[in-house]
Amino acid sequence: MTLAAGNGTALWYLTRASGVVSLLLLTAGLVLGILGTVRWRSDRWPRFAVVSIHRNLTLFAIAFVALHVLTTIADGYVPVGFKDAVIPFVSKYRPLWLGFGAVAFDLLLALVVTSLLRARIGYRAWRAVHWLAYASWPFALVHGLGTGSDSRFGWLVIITIVCAGAVGAALALRLLRSPGPLPLRAGAGAVATVLAVLAVVWYQGGPGKVGWAARAGTPSYILRRHSSSSTAQGAVDLSPALPKSFDGQLSGRFARSSDNVGDIGVAFGAAVKGHVPAVLRLTLWGTAAGQGVSMSKSSVTFAPVGLSGYSGKVVALQGNQLAADLTNASGARLRLTIVLNLDAAASTFTGSVHGDGSASE
Repeated sequence: MTLAAGNGTALWYLTRASGVVSLLLLTAGLVLGILGTVRWRSDRWPRFAVVSIHRNLTLFAIAFVALHVLTTIADGYVPVGFKDAVIPFVSKYRPLWLGFGAVAFDLLLALVVTSLLRARIGYRAWRAVHWLAYASWPFALVHGLGTGSDSRFGWLVIITIVCAGAVGAALALRLLRSPGPLPLRAGAGAVATVLAVLAVVWYQGGPGKVGWAARAGTPSYILRRHSSSSTAQGAVDLSPALPKSFDGQLSGRFARSSDNVGDIGVAFGAAVKGHVPAVLRLTLWGTAAGQGVSMSKSSVTFAPVGLSGYSGKVVALQGNQLAADLTNASGARLRLTIVLNLDAAASTFTGSVHGDGSASE
């Protein structure tokens, strides 16, 4: 039986994926742009091809950055609006690191606008903005590590190292072939090396370390922490905790499917908004009963932002109201009471959810 995924979850994965692709495209465009300044070419890569690919990669990068911004706003997984995406450092969600992303986005927007107005503003002004747009890469890199939810995963660390290595190699070639004075080139290389070392130190003590979500500026209503006993070194262990009781509003989509023996499945995917933003997925299997389903089995997952996910099943179903008992990996229990209001014509629904961490203990 094939069941559709929830819209909220799909948008969140698209946001993360488009961010990574944007970084890769920005890196490739920057490297080719640097190579273009030293007139680099080969038998297989003539100069006109390098310039053309650089331009196309930059256009693709801008498109994916726009997709990244739009899906982040539309998903609602974190409290980010259009204002936060274009005005740096005003967001309530990780303001500094999200602000770096806004700076990168604004620089790319400036590149687009000046390119469209190039005939009016002149080549020299366009060229200045074009060079300034290269600064979007380090801002985007730091934004991705500081704001992204995948910063500690090995695959993203590898991608980051490859991107930084490619840019570093291109800059080294640029400095070696530059006609400028040797002391000036050596100084520029030293500054770049120091910045790279500082970036590594920052990552190891920041995004690469447990507890970064709290230190990065995640709002307290998203990431609630509790203090536990001090460690042998006197440090306090801080970890996220789900409130004992909370309420939220649901909005999402649902899809129906059936197998060849007449059983049907209904899959619901919703974004939960309120004091505990989350993604809720609910699937009911059974036989058709009027406009509904006579349930034979079910599955429920509840993924709060920044907290351990819960999974379980429906334990009571009456009309458009249901109750589900869930547990997380550490054994904590959660009872969800859900009310669904369906729009069958549009395959969408709204509703409410109440969570109680003590009801199923």
